[in-house]
Amino acid sequence: MALEIERKYLIDLEKIGTLENGVRIKQGYLSTNKDAVVRVRVKNDKAYLTIKGSNSGIARLEFEYEIPLNEANEMLEKLCQKPVIDKTRYLIKHDIHTWEVDIFYGDNEGLVVAEVELSSEDEHINLPIWVKEEVSHDDRYFNSNLMKLPFKDW
Repeated sequence: MALEIERKYLIDLEKIGTLENGVRIKQGYLSTNKDAVVRVRVKNDKAYLTIKGSNSGIARLEFEYEIPLNEANEMLEKLCQKPVIDKTRYLIKHDIHTWEVDIFYGDNEGLVVAEVELSSEDEHINLPIWVKEEVSHDDRYFNSNLMKLPFKDW
């Protein structure tokens, strides 16, 4: 069993500086309900099927499996709910953590968030100067919800 513990933040892009080596990600959802979501993700030339349980605070179960790229692309096109999430992810090392900064496109254009994975829910983190506001408990920022109610419609 894998447990994902993460915090999510809105950020100020102007304070980060130049972002380099981003990875384009396209992901879609095969199923979304209150107990679990099933996601297909294509990241460069790799593809993954991910199952995430419901949140308990900032923690939830997560299982991820690599799948054939051609099958993932077909699932994104033919099986996943629309719109598909489209974003570029940048990894930024700050203190002892690696932050994932996502810049969204399409229906979520203008949204920029950062996530940091933790080893426990009460782990202390030193926030970078570019962090503006924590949104870990705001369901609107879950990618599965951004598909249903995109940022452009807020």
